Amino acid sequence: MSRHLVKILHAGVTDENACIGFDPGLRTFFMQGFNVDHGDFEEPSLWLGTCLEEYPSLDDIITTARARGYEVKGLTPNLVIELVKEAGQKYDPGIGERLGIVF
Repeated sequence: MSRHLVKILHAGVTDENACIGFDPGLRTFFMQGFNVDHGDFEEPSLWLGTCLEEYPSLDDIITTARARGYEVKGLTPNLVIELVKEAGQKYDPGIGERLGIVF
């Protein structure tokens, strides 16, 4: 699984420690940002890519983020190439998917 720091802007607020990556087990891109402290744990208020093949392309997840009012900064050409290359690999179904518990 890759995880790369990016900057995400939303409603005049910036998260400098947001991340984007590719999860081979779910075969999806993911994006997380704007962590909210719940006392015992933190949870991102922006959390895309939690389901199997939810965002199969980088364009899919960027388009969804923009539609929700988020703008992603820091996607350099080299980072885009690295992410697309990782997503272009063939990944066999994991144990959870084979057992039908991942969807």
